[in-house]
Amino acid sequence: MNPEHFSVWAPERDRVRLATGAQLHEMTRDDAGWWHVEVPGTGAGTDYAFLLDDQEQSYPDPRSLWQPEGVHGPSRRYEHRTFDWTDEGWTGRALAGSVLYELHIGTFTEEGTFNAAIERLDHLVELGVDLVEVLPVNAFDGTEGWGYDGVLWGAVHQPYGGPTAFKQFVDACHRRGLGVVLDVVYNHLGPSGAYLDKFAPYFAGSTIWGPTLNLDGPDSDEVRRYVIDNALGWFRDFHVDGLRLDAVHALRDTRATHLLEQLSSEVDALSAALGRPLSLIAESDLNDPRHTTPREAGGYGLTAQWCDDLHHVLHVALTGETDGYYTDFGTPGALETTLRRAFYHVGTWSSFRKRSHGRPLDTRTVSGHRFLAYLQNHDQIGNRATGDRLTATVSQERVLCGAAILFCSPYTPMLFMGEEWAATTPWRFFASFPDEELAEAVRTGRRREFAEHGWGESEVPDPMDPDTVRASTLNWAELADPAHRGVYETYRALIALRKARPELSDPRLDRFTVEAGDGWLLLHRGGLRVAVNLSGAEVSLPVAAVSTLLAAEGVHVGVDTVVLPADTFAVLEV
Repeated sequence: MNPEHFSVWAPERDRVRLATGAQLHEMTRDDAGWWHVEVPGTGAGTDYAFLLDDQEQSYPDPRSLWQPEGVHGPSRRYEHRTFDWTDEGWTGRALAGSVLYELHIGTFTEEGTFNAAIERLDHLVELGVDLVEVLPVNAFDGTEGWGYDGVLWGAVHQPYGGPTAFKQFVDACHRRGLGVVLDVVYNHLGPSGAYLDKFAPYFAGSTIWGPTLNLDGPDSDEVRRYVIDNALGWFRDFHVDGLRLDAVHALRDTRATHLLEQLSSEVDALSAALGRPLSLIAESDLNDPRHTTPREAGGYGLTAQWCDDLHHVLHVALTGETDGYYTDFGTPGALETTLRRAFYHVGTWSSFRKRSHGRPLDTRTVSGHRFLAYLQNHDQIGNRATGDRLTATVSQERVLCGAAILFCSPYTPMLFMGEEWAATTPWRFFASFPDEELAEAVRTGRRREFAEHGWGESEVPDPMDPDTVRASTLNWAELADPAHRGVYETYRALIALRKARPELSDPRLDRFTVEAGDGWLLLHRGGLRVAVNLSGAEVSLPVAAVSTLLAAEGVHVGVDTVVLPADTFAVLEV
């Protein structure tokens, strides 16, 4: 067997040893601060770790691909080339025109594994989904969690099935024509198992979530490489089609070329080499068009971004909630204004932030497909005290009105797992840190946060309780219930209509007109009109319809008017 090469970047260490089982191997440092050693008799499946200076504690590889014993245990050698892919004919899935479906592997099925999720992929195909967006699968401490406390970004969480099982999931998606978007977190590391700073100056401060990376200080070139190589690896080695970049506003980078711009440039180069589209989707709190502006026009060149303003304005219209950051979105005209331009705050006053916020985008040149719109997602459900979904607050009929706006808009629609049948299961915040002190700190912090908003301690579910995870797991049996099935069929029909009528997926914002009155909306989509009544009373709108493409029960379409009872919608050809 040929000797295997091991390396690790540790520029400030005087000595580094590699541990393979009970054997220790001295490593040699090069001029760039990388330590190297070749070890005979090792290969795929070999467990290894590093000892720094003269310490006796060993640490996993910062670039580990496999952590079968958890984030505190040794790394295991993994060979990408041994996996037999069956997606040679896969040409990718572009974001424009697509419908996304966000899911969490641990609660998507009762088993909480990649293999179990594969068994449900045909449901997504039948629904009409194009891209499956998977919450983070990187290794984190404990067995159950959202995934945003990852500490080894290249290793796939073992309780989900590990790296090979994730490849099988991606391969199965591609066989069914589904692309895969993976949620990745580069803005911080989790609170347990983040050993990067033991090796090198990876850290440069902290956020409310955990330590942040050194992206622009001394020795930051290699840290940036760590991020970019990780991103490229998901595309190249795991065949994913897109990355959703968590909270990019928390990336601290003062360089002339921002990390996001460098990343988009290298991903575009890889896309050309692979011959399929690769997407980068930012989550940003900044309302800054620069993220999706092409690099040649001075932007970062990302494919798209989540658009919370669209969520907030739809949430307020459906629920009437105007607390916290929802306050501004209940002002007169907010709904139609935001639908027309994606951002509500465009350099305007934000009462929640107590300052002006955002920057306008040019609707004449910016494509609406670059902004993801959603009624619900993991954050907007899970960050509520009890993790309650929309249908715990408003009627199914009212939620379907929101779905009609969503799927008939010029934006890229995304739905959260179970939304398509009005799932009654909540989706709550949960974790499973083995360290009792850390677990109690998370539990106490969660309760204190919501106590400030008037919630009693007993009303906030314990995030460390296994029952919290079980309550958040989808109940697929609900699909057999006629009421839930009816919601599903409407979602399916709306998605099918969006795909059948190009006017509905047309992303050109300068051709999108919104009329609005007292609780009603009329979306102009080429030769189609989407009428939605959220007023609470019957309304009559002047629409001369040639045919009715889709309508809720009780809608009456006349020669030149459409009459909509409360909480109904209609898609009409004029």
